[in-house]
Order: sequence, then structure tokens, then C-alpha cells
Amino acid sequence: MTTKRWTTATLTVALLATAGAPAQQAAPRPQPAPARSADAAPTRSPDAASAAALLPQTQALYDGYVRAKKMPGIVGAFGLGELPTVFVAAGDISLDPGAAAAGPDSLWRVYSMTKPVTGMAAMLLVEDGKLSLDDPLSKFFPAFAKMRVLTSPDTSLDTRPATKPITIRELMTHTSGLGYQINAKGPLLKEYERLGLVPFTANAQTEAQARRTRPASLIAFAERAAQAPLVAEPGTTWHYSMGLDVLAAVVEKVSGMLFERFVQTRLFAPLRMTSSFWQVPRANIGRFASNYVFVEDTLSPLDPAARSPWLEAPSFPYGGAGLVSSARDYDRFLHMLQNYGTLDGVRVMKDATARLAMSNLMPSGVTFDNDGQQRGFGAGGVVYLTDDPAGASKGSYGWAGAAGTLAIVDPAKRFRSTIMVNYFPAEKWPLGKETFGAIRRDAARLHGGRW
Repeated sequence: MTTKRWTTATLTVALLATAGAPAQQAAPRPQPAPARSADAAPTRSPDAASAAALLPQTQALYDGYVRAKKMPGIVGAFGLGELPTVFVAAGDISLDPGAAAAGPDSLWRVYSMTKPVTGMAAMLLVEDGKLSLDDPLSKFFPAFAKMRVLTSPDTSLDTRPATKPITIRELMTHTSGLGYQINAKGPLLKEYERLGLVPFTANAQTEAQARRTRPASLIAFAERAAQAPLVAEPGTTWHYSMGLDVLAAVVEKVSGMLFERFVQTRLFAPLRMTSSFWQVPRANIGRFASNYVFVEDTLSPLDPAARSPWLEAPSFPYGGAGLVSSARDYDRFLHMLQNYGTLDGVRVMKDATARLAMSNLMPSGVTFDNDGQQRGFGAGGVVYLTDDPAGASKGSYGWAGAAGTLAIVDPAKRFRSTIMVNYFPAEKWPLGKETFGAIRRDAARLHGGRW
């Protein structure tokens, strides 16, 4: 399984410039890391024994990644139906001597895997009757009533009037015509930077620069986004965008509650997701992974956990890329979706809401190409329109993050998968393809080919 990622050549080059040269589930129970020498063998989490017994091919793959220095550490969370989640982990949360072993409760920057969380938050307001998928965005932010569309997005800021309004559906599915700082070019990129439309955190250096112009609140961000030209006519094409960040502002305005409080109250608290943060509490720094960037084939520190800007409050909660989470927590989110809205006897959303959220919500006739396959898009995540050769069923839903994380839920098979790593660029290694190849081999041994 592969998914569209939001990293681009522009972002990677910028990060390389700052990095320099190479140099029923239980609640989380984070454990202190045992001290050991710098040349000691990589450790495994306490869950590794059961993982090695159940999924030996997957465990061997992850051990091999760490042994080959492809990553400091990795954690996979794999669930089938109501069977206990199997966590496969290898390596550590950083390359520093004595670093904690990677495990189910390690904290990772999930970047764009925030988008499904934001999408589901908005769907809860649809369920409440406070929001409609086809509401115009200008109903909540009047500045979007008269938008303009670029005539040559890569080379000029020349525009023409938009002929269609942006809708909530289009914000959710990247069909609004909004762009993104990470995939903009030329004059448009400079315009986004001038307006402070930079809704993500990379490291201390880039964060200091972004805060010079970035709006200080979610509502102000949305209002500023209305000042930027569109890259396409709303509802006509899929273009990866800051739409989910603007959607977070809609959630805040419609609910009358700060976006982060709404997510905490309606999703994280009932799901017992106790390790998902917009700001990492300093008490949890011992389980927070460092982020790296590849300089050729060598890992170089990009955002060391101890000095990370994620330890400070963000300018506002970035609905498109702002969360840090654990494999255990994100598995609980997927498990709820797998069950169409319930987990551990608690109903978070109605069955019909979950099914609608994971369906193709794109405007009629619009799809996007993902590695040669035409995909749909639901509430913040990709939707598989056909069975995938790699094994995901039609109707599977999920997304990926810029630092290598991956998540998918397959309701037809009642299967879910979360993969946590932290390095740029995400495409450095084919984690999804290789992980699901190993899972299939393990499944053949366990279930005669079924997992």
C-alpha cells in the first residue's frame, strides 16, 4: 500500500539546507529507557516477543531496517477485527546513546495523518446538523465569497474571477482550488510566504522564520487564506492543499469551541487517545522521537526531540499537519473507524457518519492518480475505488505523513495498519510495499493466506 505524501522537492531542499552535513487495548504505559553504550545492539519494546512469534517476517523486516541504518527505529500497529493489536517494533527513537527503544507509546510527528482526524471532527458537526458538506465556505468566512483563480499558477499571479463557490466537501477532499506552500512554485510560493500561510512545523530554524509572518490564530489563518489566489476552479480538480487547515477553522467557528478542545472532547477523550498532542508535554520528552533527514544515504539530525519546537505551543493547531501521536493511539482511531464509529463499547460517531466519512466525497467526475491507480478522497483521507493489487480492499481509507508515517483501515477485511517512523524524505524507503509484503507472508503462515 502506498499513499500520496505531502513532501515535495521544495520542502526536502529546504530541510536539507537546515540540517547541515551528515553527522481491548491497554492505556499507555511509557517506560524509562535502560542506559547502554553507544555501540550496544538495538533494543526492542516489551511487546517484541509476541510480535516476533505472530509476525516473524514483519519483525525481521523491521529489524533489518534498523540493522542497515535505514532508520533509528520503527513501530507498526496491526489489528484484525477485535483481536488484540499486534505491535511490531525495532530500534530506538533516536540515534543518541541510551535512547529509549521504539515502542507502542513512543511519540512521532504524524504530519498529514492529522488530516483524517480533522476530517472526522468536521463530520461530527455534519452529524450534529450544524454543518453540511455542500455549505459554501463563505457562509462561515465571508472573505471567501469572491475568490480569484490563477491563470498560470507556476509562473504568474495573474488571475480571473472564480465562477464557483468553495464548499465544505471541497475543503475535505483537496478540490477547493486552494494550494499549499509545500507544492507551490515561483510567485505563488512567495505570496504564501508573504501571507504567512505556512501551517506546519519542521524544526527550530524554519519555525522561527515561519512565525515572523504566520497568523497567530486558526481563525486569522483562514481569513488570511482567503487573500491568496486559487490554483484551480473549485470542484474541478484534485490539488493537495491547505484545505484541512481551513476546515479546522470552520470546525472552531461552527462548534463555538477551540478546535483542539473540540478534537479532545469529541475524539481523543472518548477513544482514550492519551498520547496525541498539538504540543508535546515536557514530561513526555523521554518517549518523543527525534526527526532526521537523509543526506544521500546518511541520516542527519533535523529536529532533535530535546530542542524541538513541538515542545512549545504552536501558532495554532494545524489541522493539516499538526499532531504528534503514538502507534497505540492512532490504532485506536483507526479501530473506531474499522468498527464504523465505536470502540470498547463507546460510540464516538454514528455508523452512517463513519461510512459517509470513509466514502468518496469528491465532486462528480473528479479523481486523482496515486501510483497509476485512480483514487477517491473522503473526509481527509484517500479512498480506494477498487481492490488494490497490494491487498487493500475497495473502500479502504487512510493517509500518510511527511516524515514517513502511514495509516490505513480496510473495513471490508476489518484490518488496520499504522506505521510510525520519523525521517525526510518519506519516500526514501518503500515502507508500505515492503511491510504489506511481509504481512502477507505472515498471514499465509497463520491463516492460509488470510490476515
